[in-house]
Parts: sequence; C-alpha cells; structure tokens
Amino acid sequence: MVSVVRSVADTLADAADPAVWLAQLSAALTDAERAMLQRAFDAARALYAGKTLPHTGEDVFSHAVAAAAIVADLNLLPDAIAATLLFAAPDYREDWQEWLPNTFNRTVLTLVDGGNRVRRLTELARLDRLATPEDRARQAETMRKMLLAMVADIRVVLIKLAWRTQTMHYLSQVAEGGLRRQIAQETLELFAPLANRLGVWQIKWELEDLGFRHTEPDNYKKIAKLLDERRLERIDYIERLLDTLRGELKGAGVRGDVAGRPKHIYSIWKKMKKKKLDFSELYDIRAVRILVERLQDCYTVLGLIHSMWQPIPGEFDDYISNPKANDYRSLHTAVIGPEGRGVEVQIRTFEMHEHAEFGVAAHWRYKEGGKGDAQYEEKISWLRQLLDWREEMSDSDRSDLADAFKTELFSDTIYVLTPQGRVLDLPSGATAIDFAYSLHTDLGHRCRGAKVEGHIVPLSTPLQNGQRVEILTAKEGGPSVNWLHEGWVKSHRAISKIRQYVRQQNADVVRETGRQLFERELSRHPHVQPSLAQIADKLGYSRMDELYAALGHGELGTRAISNAIESFAPQQPLEVAPEDLVRRSRGGHDSGGVLIEGVGNLMTILAKCCKPAPPDSVAGFVTRGRGISIHRSNCITLKRLSADAPERLIAADWGDQKNGVFPIDLEIHASDRPGLLRDISDVFSREKLNVIGVNTLSRAQKAKLRFTVEVRQVRDISRVLAHIMEVRGVHEARRV
Repeated sequence: MVSVVRSVADTLADAADPAVWLAQLSAALTDAERAMLQRAFDAARALYAGKTLPHTGEDVFSHAVAAAAIVADLNLLPDAIAATLLFAAPDYREDWQEWLPNTFNRTVLTLVDGGNRVRRLTELARLDRLATPEDRARQAETMRKMLLAMVADIRVVLIKLAWRTQTMHYLSQVAEGGLRRQIAQETLELFAPLANRLGVWQIKWELEDLGFRHTEPDNYKKIAKLLDERRLERIDYIERLLDTLRGELKGAGVRGDVAGRPKHIYSIWKKMKKKKLDFSELYDIRAVRILVERLQDCYTVLGLIHSMWQPIPGEFDDYISNPKANDYRSLHTAVIGPEGRGVEVQIRTFEMHEHAEFGVAAHWRYKEGGKGDAQYEEKISWLRQLLDWREEMSDSDRSDLADAFKTELFSDTIYVLTPQGRVLDLPSGATAIDFAYSLHTDLGHRCRGAKVEGHIVPLSTPLQNGQRVEILTAKEGGPSVNWLHEGWVKSHRAISKIRQYVRQQNADVVRETGRQLFERELSRHPHVQPSLAQIADKLGYSRMDELYAALGHGELGTRAISNAIESFAPQQPLEVAPEDLVRRSRGGHDSGGVLIEGVGNLMTILAKCCKPAPPDSVAGFVTRGRGISIHRSNCITLKRLSADAPERLIAADWGDQKNGVFPIDLEIHASDRPGLLRDISDVFSREKLNVIGVNTLSRAQKAKLRFTVEVRQVRDISRVLAHIMEVRGVHEARRV
C-alpha cells in the first residue's frame, strides 16, 4: 500500500547511504539498474541541497525521495523511479536536456521532460481562476484529457500523481489559508478523478481523503470521530474477515477470490451527502468483494454469507437478475459481521467484474458522473488494463512493459491554452484559425495572425499539445475562402463558420449576377414570354431568388434556362399575315383597344420588357404566332428586334381605354432599414394601387426595390412617386 511505502520513504528521505534506500525498493533490480538509481539518488541529493519547493516550502530532496518510493510501489520500472528523483532538474540545471541522456538514458530524459511540461501546464491552467463550479468542472475534465494526450509515456501522468500524493501528505505543514485550500481543491477536482479513471486506487483514495481533510476540515474530523476505530484497526478487521471467508469458500468447494477494503472518509462523506443518510445508516464502511467462476456460484456464496451472519433488512440488491442500465451485474448485500459490525458484500463472476472495471459499466463513469464519447472510453479502458497488467508481469517481461507504456492513444486530439489559462480541445493538425473559432465566431472572422508561446507564427502552423496561443485580429473584415482551399482549417466548427460567412457575404452579389444572366437569356427568346414563376417552377425552384442564386453559383447553367424558356413556346408556330389575325380578348391585362395603323381586329399583347401604358408613345411588332406585341417607342428590345426585321415594325396608338388597367414597373433606391418595405406598401395602399409583383435587393445598407403596379394612365403614377419620395430613407423613385 502507498501509505506503508511512504513511511519507509519518510525514514529514508535524509538517508546518507543510498544502498539502504535501494534495498527497500526492490530485490529484483539488476546491477545496471541499481547503479543508475544510485547515480540518480546522489545527483538529486547534490542538485537539491538546501532547496525548497516554491509554493509549499517542502525540502525538494525529501519530496523527490518520497515520491520515488510511491512510483516504485506502482511497479513503473527503474527509469520512472530515476525520473521521479530528478523531476526538478530543469529548475536547477540549464544543461539538463544534454545531461540526463548522457548520465542516465533517453527514457529518463523523456519522462523528466514530460513531467516538466505537465508541471508548467497545470500551473498555467489553474482551476481557481474560474468563477463557477460548472466552469471548473469543464476545465478539469478537459485538463485530464490534455494530460493523457500530451505525454508520449503514460508513466509521466503516474509520476505526476505520485508528486501530488507526496505534496498532499506534506500539506498539513503548510500554513492554513488560501494556498492550502487551493492545492487541496485542485487535487479533488483534477488529480483524484484522474487516478480513479486510470484505476490507481491507492493513490485515488489517499488524494481524496487528504483533499477532503484540507477543504472541509470540520466535516473530515466529524466523520473521522464517528468511525469507532483507527484505519489500521479497520484494515486488520477486514483481513481477519477475508481469512474466514476463504476458509468457508474452500469448505463449500467454491473456487474464487476475495478482497476487501475499509471505506475511506471522503467516500463515506460523499455517500452521506448524496443519499442524505446519517452515519448510523451506512452499512458499507467495511466492504468485501467475492469473485467466483460460475453464475450459480454467486447465489451459492450469497446463501453461505447469509447463513454465517445476519442480513440487514433492505440492503439486498440483485443486479444479476435485474442488471443496471449500463449492464452492470452483481449481488449486493449487507450483514452484521463479526463483533457486531456492519459489512457490505459484493458477489459477482470474474466476467462480470471485467465488464464492471473495463467495459461500459466502468466504475469511473458513474463516480465522476461523466458521459465520455465511446472512443475516449475505449482508450481509458485500454490504459486501465495496461496498468492492471503491470501488476502481474514477471521481470522477463519488462521490455514489453516499457514499450507498452509508450502511448499515442490520444493523438487524434490536441489540447492548447488561451493566455488566461483556459484549455481547449482541437482536432490533430488544427491551426490558430481553428483555435480562434473555438473561442468565438467573430474572433475567427477577424483573425489575421497568431502568437504561439509568445512568438508570431503563420496562420498555417499546426498547433501542438500544451502550447499557449494568442490571436492577433483586425478591427474589421472577414475570413478568406483560401483558408479552406489551402487546408489550413481542420475543425468542423471553423469550416462551417467560414463557409457560412462566405455564403452570406456573397449572396447578394451572386443573386445579382444570376439575375443578369437570366435576363440576358430571356431576351434571346423574344417570341416566348412565360411568367417568371412558371420558369422557376419548371426548373424546380419555389422562388426566383433561389433560381438566381443557383445560376450565380454556377449550380444551374444558362442552357437549362434556355431550354426551360423554349418549353413554353407554341408547338406549331404559324406564318400568317398580320391582317389574317383575329383580335381576341386577353382579360384585364389586354391592350384594351390598341389601334394598329391600316388594319383592325388584330390580336395584340403588351410587351413585358417595357410594360407600355397610356399615354406612352407605342409601336407594334409582328411576332410569330402571338399576334402583335406593343412596345414603348423607346424600348431597347423593340429597337433590337426592328433592326433585325424592320419589315415587322408597325405603327400603333392607344384606342378607347375607359376600363383598361396596365402593369408598369417602378424602381426605388433607399437606405435599408427595418420597416422600409412596409412604409412604401402603405403609400400604394393609400393610392389604391394594386401591386402584382415585388423584387428587393439589399447590400451594404443600400436597398433596391422594384414594384409592378396596375394603373389606368401613366400620369396617375407621378403623384404616387412624389409620396414615395417622402418616405424616410428613399433617395430615388422612378418608373423603369
């Protein structure tokens, strides 16, 4: 147990003879390993002579020896013990990066370097700087992931846990106040859950109890006083109980394994607080676990336990017949054991235990209340199995174990820090652009450069684990689409935000480009005049703006536009003389009696390109199969058509227009603002004008609006335009 090893470490912290210290570590060391550890011991003693740790004031050499003893108890191999002794070498030797591999080996250098980086990062990313418990919990979880991701050898994390365990033992000698509480709180929030996650139970229990002792001393003393025996007495009680159980199992012919532990003060307090129980209502202060080979043996052992000791009513749970939601299976009971003391007993098969420790029911999840993603949980499970495996390895397997400690399990994610010490997780290969967008969208948009560890770097520079990043911004502007084309962005969030920005900024320009392309294509088919809605529907768009955008983006080609327009052309156009055409009514939008020079009763249509209305000067153009189209005399389309076929041009004038109404287009330019469209519509409503078409375009706080309205005479519109000019923000209003 760690506590026993520490008592040895305490007596040897000032030992003059390293041979005595080495003898306590392991009898299995080779001569070369003993020589290396003796060099490390001597070097640490000389290097740290008279030095104390800056925050706690503890003697550096004493701290190193005690922590190294804990690491030795964890069976992490001699390289890790040497690295623990030399953990502070970077603080006292400038040439430590050359000295360590030359005097020891490169593995020792790797472990010391990793530990040095971990120390630096935990100092930068302090939890006490965060205001709320929720923020602290999120930061602590991200930091735990960062510590696992940034090390090339998992032993670096275990060495850090050993350092912290020794610090917590020394903490009672630090003056009461903010520092003691800060260190203890950080231990409970960051390091104890990390030890729990890795399944390093001895360290986890010590960190929790010692952290609780210094964060809530009154509650700690209360629980300690309520425990009717010392911890060593409780351990002795459990050992005697286990011996009794082993004998009973053997007598019953059941093959299995038994283990037990006394409940720790912190876990007792947590259970009392969570379940709102009084101390007298707890029956699992002493706990025993029995593992058997077969399912039926679980119930055999349960009957054996209940025949030996009196069961406590209401304390039996059968999670084998009724597994928990995470498929956790076990039998739980509580009995009045020897000497009238309550004991909790858990009974399960080895397979159930494997699932509980390393599968989806793993202990650390519900203890921490976490719901990590499946891939991350699989990696944690592998690490826990590795650390469990190290306990059973023989000396001949040491080289395999050393290789196994080297891990790249978490290489798909990197963890970097803000200047304020906040830890962010990003995909591997991420750049400062990803970092900026993870903080705030606007910061990403205005990102123009970055400092990494205080040095300006190109935006394309991939970030590394543990780096501190600062973003350099412009006052205005946006991201470049080239960031995506050059592959400088890796995170889904940054990619999405950049694409969204580019689409928003270019949307107006793209739509206007598409509109111009559409109108150009439409003018090439003067003999066909379908409605815009018909064309949009033909091409599968519900609105013309969508069609314009697709055309502007190149998603829709002009050939498709041309084909759609042509699909509305008459199937069998007739070549007939104008005088043979019989005039027919075309409803409310007919010419309403247009006089054609020299002939009568001809079918006429009002051209949509210029929308003539009385008393405009007009002229006619004989079309193929659609009668005579009436244009304003100054119509550009009419001039083009008559230039190609002057023989089709014909004089025209307005006839009797008593009941006719005519569509005309009005164009308005204004400063964009909320309510602009509503105010202009109110003018049309007051003037009793029917609006049959609206098209708006807004860009850079400027609005361009086009309305199609029905009038009886063009002169009616002058008064309407005058009223529109009185609307706030309108700069220009005219007929098109």
